[in-house]
Amino acid sequence: MINKYFLSPFQKFIRIESFSGLLLFSATLIALFWANSSFGDTYQSLWQYEIGFGNGEFGLTKPLILWINDGLMAVFFFLIGLEIKRELLIGELNTVRKATFPIFAAIGGMLIPLALFLILNDNPKTSSGWGIPMATDIAFSLAILNLLGKSVPLSLKIFLTAFAIVDDLGAVLVIAVFYSGGIDWSLLVYSLLLLAVLFSLSYKGLYFKYLTLFLGFIIWLLFLKSGIHPTIAGVLLAFTIPIRQKIDVPFFIEKLSFISTSLAKSAKNNQNILTKDQIEQVDNIEDLIEDFHSPLQHLEHKLHSWVAYFIMPVFALANAGIAFKTDMIIDISLIVNISIALFLGKLIGVSFFSFLALKLKLAELPEGINHWQIIGVAILAGVGFTMSIFIANLAFVENLIFIDSAKIGILIGSLISGVVGALILKFCGKK
Repeated sequence: MINKYFLSPFQKFIRIESFSGLLLFSATLIALFWANSSFGDTYQSLWQYEIGFGNGEFGLTKPLILWINDGLMAVFFFLIGLEIKRELLIGELNTVRKATFPIFAAIGGMLIPLALFLILNDNPKTSSGWGIPMATDIAFSLAILNLLGKSVPLSLKIFLTAFAIVDDLGAVLVIAVFYSGGIDWSLLVYSLLLLAVLFSLSYKGLYFKYLTLFLGFIIWLLFLKSGIHPTIAGVLLAFTIPIRQKIDVPFFIEKLSFISTSLAKSAKNNQNILTKDQIEQVDNIEDLIEDFHSPLQHLEHKLHSWVAYFIMPVFALANAGIAFKTDMIIDISLIVNISIALFLGKLIGVSFFSFLALKLKLAELPEGINHWQIIGVAILAGVGFTMSIFIANLAFVENLIFIDSAKIGILIGSLISGVVGALILKFCGKK
C-alpha cells in the first residue's frame, strides 16, 4: 500500500511527460511540413512578427519567437528549478547514496559529448556549439520508454528522470556562465537584491504568490536587460519558493475532521442550498487546504501540464521548422559532429560513468535494472531535442546557417538515439 501511494505521483509525472513527448514530435512534424510547404513564408513571418509594449527606453518589443524563447521558456526553466529543488530536498537526490548513481551518469552524459564535439570540430566559428550535445530531452526519452510498455521497469524510468534533472542543472549553469554576455552589472545587482528579498521570505517560511509573481516579472525583465539570459531568472526564482507547509499532517487531519463533523451535523436538514454556517465551513476547508499545500509542490503540479502540453510544443513549433531548399547553405561537418556527439557521446558518457560508479562501489545498481538497460538508456539520453535547440539558438545567435545546421544535427542525432535506444531496451534489456 505504501509503495502504491509513493509511486503514484511519479507515475502521473511519467504519463504527462510521455504525452508531452508525443506532442513535441507532432509539433516538430507540423513545423517541418509548414516550413517546407507553399505556406513556408507565413511560417517565417509569423515568428518574426514583432510584439511589444511601452515606448522609448521603457518599451519592450521583440519578435514572437523571442517572446517564446525568452518568455515562455522562462516558465519552463522555472519548472526545472522547482523539480531540481524538490529532488535535492525530498526526491531521488536528497541523499548521497541515492544521488551518486544518477549524478555520475549525468556528469558522463555532459562531459563526453562536450569533449567529443570539440575533438571532432575543426571550425573555430562553430566551436561555441559545444554545449548543444550535453542535454537530454526528458519528455521525448520518457515517451519512448513508455511506448516499450511493461518491458521497462519503473526503476529505470526513475533513474532516467533523476539523471536528466541533474543534466538540466548542468545545462542551466552552462547557459548562465557561457552563453550570457555584455552584462550590465548594475541591473544584475538590482535583480539580485529583489531575489534576496524573496529568499529571506522563503527562509522564514513565508510565501505570497502575487508578490512573487510581481517581483518575478521585474527580476525577469532586469535579467533580460542586464545581458544574463532571462531563463536563468526562472531557475533562481524557483529556489525562492518554500517547500514547507504552513501546517503539519496531524493538525490538518484534526481540523478537517472537526469541519467535516460540523458539516455533517448541519446537513441533517437536507436543505437544497448551503446555510451561512456551511459556507463558512467550506471557506475554512479551502483555507486549510491552501495552508496544507507545499507551495513548491503545488506550483510544480499546476505548471507541469501547462509546460508539457503548451509551452514545449509551442517552442518546438516555433523552432523546428527548417526550410529545405535547393540553394540552402548548410554546414555538413557541424551536422555530423552534433549527431555523433549526441549518439556516441551520450552512449559512452552515461554508460561508462555509470559502470565506473558501480565498479568503485560508490553506488548500487537500482533494483530491477540490468547492464543492457543502462546502455539502452544511455543511448536514449542522446535525444536532446528541446534544450539542445535552445542552446543552439544561444550559441550561434543570428547565424542562420549554423542554427539550421545545428537543428538538423540535433534532429538526426536524436532520431538515431531514440530508435537505437528503443531497440536495445526492447530486445536486449530483458532479464
